[in-house]
Amino acid sequence: MANIQEITDFSAPELDVYARLTERQLQNRRAPDEGLFIAESPKVIDRALDAGYEPVSLLMERSHVQGQAREIIARCGEIPVYTSDLEVLTRLTGFPLTRGVLCAMRRRPLPAVGDVCAGARRLAVLEDIMNPTNVGAIFRSAAALGIDAVLLTAACSDPLYRRAVRVSMGTVFQVPWTRIGGAPADWPRAGMAQLRSMGFQTVALALSDRAVPIDDARLLVEEKLALVLGTEGEGLAAGTIADCDYTARIPMSHGVDSLNVAAASAVAFWQLCRR
Repeated sequence: MANIQEITDFSAPELDVYARLTERQLQNRRAPDEGLFIAESPKVIDRALDAGYEPVSLLMERSHVQGQAREIIARCGEIPVYTSDLEVLTRLTGFPLTRGVLCAMRRRPLPAVGDVCAGARRLAVLEDIMNPTNVGAIFRSAAALGIDAVLLTAACSDPLYRRAVRVSMGTVFQVPWTRIGGAPADWPRAGMAQLRSMGFQTVALALSDRAVPIDDARLLVEEKLALVLGTEGEGLAAGTIADCDYTARIPMSHGVDSLNVAAASAVAFWQLCRR
């Protein structure tokens, strides 16, 4: 039975998760088992539930209780459902709820790289990509265009940040992912060695004199390929490019030298994931 609770006290500690905790506080790196994240919109929450994430509470406009969130509430059992009018929720959270429904959910321990990559033919490796919007967009392209799993270096933005989850349309719950290396020093050398031990050839997406076009026949016939994408602005580190088996570029025109990393990922995924 739904546990509907009308919001009357903005300072109630159970609302901190929506109104006052930062993304890092939600992540709770000191106690990962207690970490949380926020899923926004019924479609995204549905995908998180389908993936087995545990809901803690819901926050929504009152009108959605018997409306677009009705099935979500039914799936979540007896967790608290905090509700009020839209203007009250906007005052509480400090921003309009874009789709009227938020869900606080528990994080899960990250799987091992070997488990995530088992059976994979095409990987995306994200090196120090800091913008959650770009991370979310890359996951959406990965899901749509045939990437089997995503690996993130230690400094890469968290795919479960609220903006990343929202931009991905919940595909962060559909594409397997984990961190590669336990510390920044483990990438690229140790991480590359781990990829090769699993049979992957690596291709750096970068501007380089030795780069081949993204449609080079040698890339297309590789059985297992890991596509390595670099941070905004600076791109991949020189050491990463040197350690990769290939370097590939997307041909440009009109004097444009490169694409945004999220746009570049979509082009590369489409080209190199065709079976």
